Amino acid sequence: MSNHLFHHKHPPPAITAGQHVRHLRRQAGLSQLDLALMAGVSQRHLSCVETGRAKASTSTLHAILSALGAPLDHCNEVFLAAGYAPRYAATPLDAPALDVVHAAIDHILHANNPAPAIVIDSNWDITAANVSTGLLLAMAGVAQDVASRLNLLETLLSPGGLGDRLANAQEIRAAAWQRASRESVSNPTLAERLNSLPPPGIALQAPTASPVLLTRVCTADGELSFLSTFTTFGMPLDITVESLRIEHLIPADLSTKQRMMQAYEHWNADHGQSVASTG
Repeated sequence: MSNHLFHHKHPPPAITAGQHVRHLRRQAGLSQLDLALMAGVSQRHLSCVETGRAKASTSTLHAILSALGAPLDHCNEVFLAAGYAPRYAATPLDAPALDVVHAAIDHILHANNPAPAIVIDSNWDITAANVSTGLLLAMAGVAQDVASRLNLLETLLSPGGLGDRLANAQEIRAAAWQRASRESVSNPTLAERLNSLPPPGIALQAPTASPVLLTRVCTADGELSFLSTFTTFGMPLDITVESLRIEHLIPADLSTKQRMMQAYEHWNADHGQSVASTG
């Protein structure tokens, strides 16, 4: 496999593999004993790895990073810091190797109709969307095409985007900004994008009544309310696959469900007639 398939970030300061491991362990709130038991190594050896008195083998390092649930791109950084080759590729989205992934995504997106669903990469670019997403944008009066590489952060935060059509725009913008800020710590491209966007005016407050934050979209015929959930690929072995997540906007009330169903049925009827007329 050629080296260009591997994901390399800007070179960090001289951080050892052990320092990476210690940072990840503390970030996870684990003691050395906790992590040693989870990874199947001795606490003494883990301590020596963290302090640099011992060099972990590739198998031991893999066990430790797997126990920590470290992102694959971060795993590559740790392997490089330890003097090993990176283990995980970042396959281009249009590569034939990802055909099975695209097939799975297409199936999920189609099955989610009449509820909207979008696929987002690590930079919050929308790489795919189902029919109902376009219908929702049209109902909200948003003149943006999800097929033209729309970025979710931009449409939420920039004037004229979907954010302007949300009844609870401040909350949604604050939540998106908060999440993207956390992710941008290890993603220079995302950090650069955030710096180019207007920050939300408020910080996200703890919910008081509802246990979840709903996305409330304003349309000419009234408000539509959605609950957001995410699907990710289990056991990914590729950085690109790991970075993809599918956001499902599930109708949060009967009215929203009925209106999305009606919009999708009308689209189906029109689409069927269009196909028949060109046959």
